[in-house]
Amino acid sequence: MPQPKDKYDVAVVGATGAVGEVLLDLLGERKFPVGRVVVLASARSAGEMVSFGKRSLTVAQLDGFDFAGIDFAFFSAGGSVSAEHAPRAAAAGATVIDNTSYFRMHDDVPLIVPEVNGEEISDWYQRPASGGIIANPNCSTIQMLLAVAPIHRRYGVTRINVATYQAVSGAGRKAMEELGRQTADKLNFRQPGVEVLSAPIAFNVIPRIDVMEDNGYTREEMKMHHETRKILGDSRIGVNATAVRVPVFYGHSEAVHLETDSPADPDEVRRLLSNAKGVRVVEGETDPMPLVHASGHDEVFVGRIRRDITNPNGLDMWVVSDNLRKGAALNAIQIAEFLVTRCR
Repeated sequence: MPQPKDKYDVAVVGATGAVGEVLLDLLGERKFPVGRVVVLASARSAGEMVSFGKRSLTVAQLDGFDFAGIDFAFFSAGGSVSAEHAPRAAAAGATVIDNTSYFRMHDDVPLIVPEVNGEEISDWYQRPASGGIIANPNCSTIQMLLAVAPIHRRYGVTRINVATYQAVSGAGRKAMEELGRQTADKLNFRQPGVEVLSAPIAFNVIPRIDVMEDNGYTREEMKMHHETRKILGDSRIGVNATAVRVPVFYGHSEAVHLETDSPADPDEVRRLLSNAKGVRVVEGETDPMPLVHASGHDEVFVGRIRRDITNPNGLDMWVVSDNLRKGAALNAIQIAEFLVTRCR
């Protein structure tokens, strides 16, 4: 648990990546009480410059960096990096907020969406004044649960069928660059090269994200199942997911189909979601879209709310969010903000 201070020293691990860049932007935009900011990456990226507000910061090498004195360490550099370096950052007294999947299902690590289960960080108040690790959920899980949690509290969600339409930014900066190159190639009647993703993404969709598990689901799909149960604290909920990569730069979209204990009234659901923190209901002449609504915005946008005509206890909706903001960097900063507010 961080000690009360006017300013907090922060380290950003993976500062040259897509999430790291947005995280640095949001620390400034949200006026987080930052003292010293250290930006860290691999030896390959050490010496590069990144922007933090009007300042340029030099990227330091993560290997061997001493985290002593760091209050918050944001990790967004891949699971293997977090596995090696997050524990030593925590041992040095930093509160680690990890954006990778490595710690999410560890029993002793909170998996937090502040608007949904922020109260679980209360356990941290009982800890000594030393570091620890908090996990940031998967981007698709975060946006889905901001919409699902208010419905679950009111009606009891028992099952979720979800198809995701995930932007290439979820696979990192190189994937975005690949989409740009492949789009130019296709428009100029050239055969696109494939280096980052598993297949061409320009003018295509790839119905497989992450590796395939033995049960026929991908690891990305199983993350949504396991993380939903942990965050909502309800092991009876089943999440049947199909995760698809689409040729969009920013903003994940999801077609979400719920089954509830009792029939959900769509008008009441609209009221619940309209009053839910971090959620905006968009219905009428337009529907939520990643480019039009989500990209560059912090809210989760929900539309197409309707009763399932095939199931009396079914409810359907469409959920869109900027995956680099609320799906990653913003959620991590909100966790830190929650801790800072509570420790004062």
